[in-house]
This record gives sequence, structure tokens and C-alpha cells, in this order.
Amino acid sequence: MSDLVVSLASPVPVYEQIRSQVAAAVAVGTLVPGDRLPASRDLARDLGIAVGTVQRAYRELEAAGVVVSRRRTGTVVAPPSPTDAAPGARAAPGTPPEEIVTGAYTLVAASRDAGLDDDALLDVVRGALAAHRTP
Repeated sequence: MSDLVVSLASPVPVYEQIRSQVAAAVAVGTLVPGDRLPASRDLARDLGIAVGTVQRAYRELEAAGVVVSRRRTGTVVAPPSPTDAAPGARAAPGTPPEEIVTGAYTLVAASRDAGLDDDALLDVVRGALAAHRTP
């Protein structure tokens, strides 16, 4: 998880920046069940933030079922629930199907080829989401 980046100047709280980046890494398969997240103190030191900020992000992730925290093993990406393993069962809520993840990678590659920066791409995605909202 050395690729986590936080911006202290962002209007988004730092704990939310961490939470969303970890959740996104799990959603696209960069982090898989059983992968260990850095200890709160280590990550806080690396990012130059307070330990409580990292702990809040981890608590939010745990409440959402993305990670599991245990005393001896630390914080790890949660395994799929037993119902997810049943034949014909759907993925856990919030877990995108493989074709969505593949499409996201394709979209990012196309946006890079077109010279769009992250903010411009996010604007396009937000616009598409707004256009597809149900009343």
C-alpha cells in the first residue's frame, strides 16, 4: 500500500481519502482477500498524518466489510462471505463484475491517450452517472 497518496489541502478529509483508495484497490483486485494493510502507525508515519486518522479509515473500511482487523494479524482484506461462495451467488454488494473493472481500465487508458487528466476523466464519469440516475 505504498501507493496511497493524501492531500492535506484537499477538501476531502484525509481518512476518507485513505478509505476510498483502499476500497478502490480492493474493487479492482489490486488488493485481494488476505492482503495485509500496513499497521496504522507505519502508514501514519509514511503519510505524515496522525495515527487516529488512519485508524478511522480502517474502522470505516471494517464497518463496510472491506477489511477485517485482528490483534495478531493486523488489518487484512476481508475474505468473501460464505454466501458469496455458494454456487450461483452474486458478488458481495459493491463488488463490481469483472467486465466493469475491465471497462474502467479501458476508459482510463483511452482518457490517457486523449490527454485527459484525472479531474477531467472524473468529470466525464460524474456526468455519465448524472445522466443515468433514475428519478
